[in-house]
Amino acid sequence: MAAPTRTPESVRRDLTTALAACVAEKGYASTTIADIVALARVSKRTFYEHFTTKEECLTALYEHVCDRLMLIIRAAASGDQPWPQRISDGAAAYLGALETMPAFTRTMLIEVQAAGHRAFMLRQLTLQRFAGTLVDLVEVGRLSDPDLRPLSQAQALAIVGGINELLLHAIDPYTGSAGADVEGRFAALHTDVVRLISAVLNHRG
Repeated sequence: MAAPTRTPESVRRDLTTALAACVAEKGYASTTIADIVALARVSKRTFYEHFTTKEECLTALYEHVCDRLMLIIRAAASGDQPWPQRISDGAAAYLGALETMPAFTRTMLIEVQAAGHRAFMLRQLTLQRFAGTLVDLVEVGRLSDPDLRPLSQAQALAIVGGINELLLHAIDPYTGSAGADVEGRFAALHTDVVRLISAVLNHRG
C-alpha cells in the first residue's frame, strides 16, 4: 500500500519537529540541515521550499510552541474559580505542558537565545506576549474580584522572567540531555511559581 501523501502543512510540521529532536540531542549549533531532513525524511530541496535557513525553521518552531503554551495558560486560568485557584491552575497547566513536550524544551528555553539576531528578537517579543497574557488574565479576574489589583506590563514581564529563570535552573543547559529528561522537574516548581505570581499581585507598595 502506498504511503499517504504529506500535505505542505504536515511537511513543515515534520521539519520543525525534526529540528527540535536534533537540537534536544546535540544542540542547535551542531544541528545541520542534513540532520533535519534525514529525520524528517525529506530532501534538502523540500526543506528550502519551506524555510530559507535553519534559523527560520527554529523561529517557526518557537512561535508554534509558545502560541500553544499561551492558549493552554489562558484556557486553564479563565474558569469561574476564585482567583488563587486560577493562578494555581494556570501554573500547573503551563508546567505540565512543558513536561509533555521535552524535545521542545531545550529549544524554547536555551537554544533560541543564541540562534541569531532574528531568533533573539523573537524571544524578546514572545516574552512580552506572555506578559500580556498575564495582564489580560488579571483584568478578567478583576471583574469578579474587585480587590485584585491591576498588573502592569512591566510587573508581568518581571514574573515571566522569574519563571523563565526557575525553569532554566530546573535543567542543566550545558548537557545534551537538557530538555530531554525533565519529568517531574517543572511540576516541582509549581508552588514557587504560584508564590511568585501571588507576591507581585498582592504587593501594596
